[in-house]
Amino acid sequence: MVIRTLFSLLLFIIASPAFALSQVQATVDKNPVSEGEYFVLDIVADDDLNAGALDTSVLLDDFIVGRTSVGRSTKMVNFDTTRETRWQVLLSPKTTGTVIIPAFNIKDVSSTPIALKVMPSGTSADEVQNVFIKVQTNASEAYVGQLITYKVKLYLAVELQRGVLSAPAVEGAQIKQIGEDKDGSEILDGRRFRVIERTYGIIADLPGELVINGASFSGDVLVEAQRRGGMFGFNESRPMQTEAEREVIQINSTPPSYQGKWLVSDIAMLKETWPEDVTEFEVGSPITRTISLIASNTDDTSLPDIDIPLAEGLKAYPEKPLRQTFVRDNQVVSQYSLTTAIVPTKPGKYVLPEIRVPWWNPHLKKQQFATLPQRTITVIGSSANTTDIPAADSFSPTTNSEYWPIISAVFAVLWLITLVLWRRAVAASYSINPDASFKQVNTPRKTATTGLNAIIHACDRNDSSAAIKAVQAYFSERCGTSMTLTQISELSPALAVAINKLQADKYSRQPQAMDKKSLMDAILAYKEQSHPHSASLIADLNP
Repeated sequence: MVIRTLFSLLLFIIASPAFALSQVQATVDKNPVSEGEYFVLDIVADDDLNAGALDTSVLLDDFIVGRTSVGRSTKMVNFDTTRETRWQVLLSPKTTGTVIIPAFNIKDVSSTPIALKVMPSGTSADEVQNVFIKVQTNASEAYVGQLITYKVKLYLAVELQRGVLSAPAVEGAQIKQIGEDKDGSEILDGRRFRVIERTYGIIADLPGELVINGASFSGDVLVEAQRRGGMFGFNESRPMQTEAEREVIQINSTPPSYQGKWLVSDIAMLKETWPEDVTEFEVGSPITRTISLIASNTDDTSLPDIDIPLAEGLKAYPEKPLRQTFVRDNQVVSQYSLTTAIVPTKPGKYVLPEIRVPWWNPHLKKQQFATLPQRTITVIGSSANTTDIPAADSFSPTTNSEYWPIISAVFAVLWLITLVLWRRAVAASYSINPDASFKQVNTPRKTATTGLNAIIHACDRNDSSAAIKAVQAYFSERCGTSMTLTQISELSPALAVAINKLQADKYSRQPQAMDKKSLMDAILAYKEQSHPHSASLIADLNP
């Protein structure tokens, strides 16, 4: 049995054909072609070979050699086995006229040379292109810092299998993609093309000529190939590559007459979000104000920061500015938004000054301004505050002199009554327990330590509102009078910094970790000034 198996195997080996290279064929996917246009050179050998068996260096004199892909296949039909190695080389002719693709020699087997007709760029050969790129810029002349929109359209008459659309190469400028790719279709000369559109933003850093080397595409597409000896075709993958034409744009320097931070735009405007339904604001209540700078054909990094000066009596707690760039109605639009919580600390009328942002109009070639008019607000005292006590000099001297003798007599009588009652109380206590000694009665009261614990607990919970209330309660008890945040801030510079940080945390839209250590250090470092006890009014009247 074993001998029979070995004999059959030997007969199979003898009967099997010895694979050897016998043919090398070279073809192109189109002829004629245009100068600079990419086409595919196919080289097929009827054997399983290494990828390095083909030397394409002979093409470098007349062609730009692009990507080379290698594939191998083995087929068996009725025990007839065939093997194949295929190279696909992406080529672009450097000159016009008739260019010869030389023969390729592999293991002493050569292909047939190909006479390729190369036509000038822009001739009828372009009409049969399956893949090409068109670009469009919004200006042939621009300023330093001006956004140049560079729109790329990739046209595909065949099915895209895979590919990469690369950005244009520019020196001395910033470039980035704006928005997302758009996928659509167009009909050109009766042919329907799939169109992939992408927008880039280019900002020149220096004046002079700006050279934009065109965007490029490289990938694989499915094309219909005719089956040999048959009437039906089939799809096969072909590598494709194309590149847009080069663009040159003149860049102008900043005009010497321009004043302010440089901003160039087609149009710029300021908008404001304000609580319009409120006519009066209370002390300590935050007023949320959002200012937005919107500009057309400008990148968001070019928009300047907005400074908002405030009068004394108003504190500002700005959030981090928001910058964004988007495409709307085929126009690039950028926006800078700043949200600020304005907290009044004193009642009165306040003027929020006018805001002006300069910008340069490249069409009119002059400086213009985006403005917000000034706004007047009225601040009233908070309902939680105590009523102000009139100043001493507001009373009439005549009125004081008329009532002073009566007031003195009243206080003298009250003093005598108090003295009599006190003597009777002492006598009564001794009559009940003559040996009893006076003992101090410790009544429970809220200690300073309890107030500090409330502050610490609020900080541990990261509750800025509770911390502010606890700080006010602590200093009100310590000073013996109702204290506002402004009054507490005036006790020491460290307390002023800590209170300002507490308010910033409270009015910020983004939660912030509270700085408990700095707050407690400021509170504990404050040494209460000695407040001498006021002399008794009775003692003043009766020295």
